Amino acid sequence: MGKAELIWDVQAELGEGPVWDAARGAVWFVDIKGRKLHRYTPATGGKRSWDTPDQTGFALPAEDGSLICGVRGGLYRFDPEEGDFSRFQPLEEDRPQNRLNDGFVAPDGSLWFGSMDDSEQVETGALYRWFRGELTRHDDGYGVTNGPCLSPDGRTLYHHDTLKKTVLAFDHADGLLSNKRVFAVTEDGYADGPSMDAAGVLHVGLFNGWGVARFAPDGTRIGKIDVPVQTVTKAAFGGPDLRDLYMTTAWLGNADKRAEQPTLGGLYRVRVETPGLPQNRIKL
Repeated sequence: MGKAELIWDVQAELGEGPVWDAARGAVWFVDIKGRKLHRYTPATGGKRSWDTPDQTGFALPAEDGSLICGVRGGLYRFDPEEGDFSRFQPLEEDRPQNRLNDGFVAPDGSLWFGSMDDSEQVETGALYRWFRGELTRHDDGYGVTNGPCLSPDGRTLYHHDTLKKTVLAFDHADGLLSNKRVFAVTEDGYADGPSMDAAGVLHVGLFNGWGVARFAPDGTRIGKIDVPVQTVTKAAFGGPDLRDLYMTTAWLGNADKRAEQPTLGGLYRVRVETPGLPQNRIKL
């Protein structure tokens, strides 16, 4: 494993949701609080940014080449060619204090994502699945949600209750969840965005934990990837062989640390031995 390197000093207040877009050879990620969508193209070093309509928790590729974005108040379609955002699915109109936070595309093309109280004070967050126009709430009562992601065989779904530093696991079959249980607890930081490698090792960003924790399928912690800033929000596998791990960071909650950690909020990358899983596309 290599050493984590800074590849874009973007100064994101709350960087989140890196995702590899193989068709474009690019990494997309968001700055939730900064209301930005960013794209980094490693082959050319190209960097581009767009303003988002509101706080946006994720931007994930769809089958038609667009991105589906989790914007406060609903799901939006983003057209990268035109730079336009358009809402197609209202969300949580009965919970106006909430915003969306982190998402995942399953192999069947369904979109899973979570919501959270924007003030991080009340447990009004929930876990949803959207599939071809049908929205289902699968779990409720979170302070801050993160994830989810699936095991390589698709039989286990992982989702985080971040304020409790807890990684939860569910049995998963045909888009249904059961047997909710505690998978792991991250004592050295808050369990932030998860990603899965091809060997079934769960990679968990550590907010205020200086890196990415690695957990075996039985929940045993087997290592950590060190990052030179303290707030890693999520790590995602990318590159042609899916062995480049891209990590978003944030200066939210640590503005007083920016003098000693001037690259807080940057996009980092590290080379790893085991590849990740291919990024799925949302079926519309």
